Amino acid sequence: MNVLGLGDNTVDRFVDRGTDYPGGNCVNVAVYARRLGLDAAYAGVFGDDDLGTRLRAAVAAQGVGTDHSVVRPGATSVSTLHVRDGDRVFLGYEPGGEAVRRPLPLTPSLLAYAASFSLVHSSVYSGTEAGLPRLAGAGPLVSFDFSDEEEFRTPAYLDRVCPHVDLALLSCSHLDEAATRALLAEAVRRGAGLALATRGLHGAIVHDGRTTAVAPARTADPGSLSDTMGCGDAFLTGFAVSLLGAGWSRRVAPAPAALRDALRRGAEEAYRQCFVEAAFGHGWPTPVERAGPGARPAPQAGPGAAAAAPTPPA
Repeated sequence: MNVLGLGDNTVDRFVDRGTDYPGGNCVNVAVYARRLGLDAAYAGVFGDDDLGTRLRAAVAAQGVGTDHSVVRPGATSVSTLHVRDGDRVFLGYEPGGEAVRRPLPLTPSLLAYAASFSLVHSSVYSGTEAGLPRLAGAGPLVSFDFSDEEEFRTPAYLDRVCPHVDLALLSCSHLDEAATRALLAEAVRRGAGLALATRGLHGAIVHDGRTTAVAPARTADPGSLSDTMGCGDAFLTGFAVSLLGAGWSRRVAPAPAALRDALRRGAEEAYRQCFVEAAFGHGWPTPVERAGPGARPAPQAGPGAAAAAPTPPA
């Protein structure tokens, strides 16, 4: 079994800690798969700035292959945030350079490489939508993170992506159970093989068109947590790795018992992730921190700052 993260990377800047950390949905899934003992790789675009160099080195240091990634001129994207009561609160986002934002082209070489993996994971932040039909047609299972933004839940977007996705992840902590179940059913009806929702304190739900399974959240005292960064990605990775171990493939759909086991494994990995700094540690001082204590601003949640789920997403 092996996993490829195909798409986004970013730097998570914790202003209260004065520390930058490597991250990004597709990077995280690859790193967490490696943490669970699988061979894993990441293919994406790194900036040629200092942040991009540090980020690329941090990913490689996790034992994740980066040979099919490229480096382009331009700045690396930065998410700015801080931790409040164990939860990460987003303060802003710098998208990075235009060339760095442009997705990695799905060349015949990259497509053949992706086909050598059991699972390829991508996301709404990766710009891979146009290549999904060819990616799915090449043979690997495909998972895709739809995030929690409404623009990625319109019928047109679901119709574009779901037919080429074996596992759709939807963050649903802002929805009640009825709305979550309806969204999962819609994703499957529009073509996804499985649809998984993480719902913060309310646990997680998976639906495959026949079976719906529910798992409670595993929570901890917020004061004992490092932060919730990467918990949703850890849930997805634990869930998918559990299914792969149970024989999941295009020809073999997961049995109901395998889905329930996968939910439990996902919850365990999300819980474990909450005691890790940022996505997977390996941070370095921010430019402001390196400039000296007098240059560091007090963290403040400005207009439009969005808080994530208050506890692990499952």
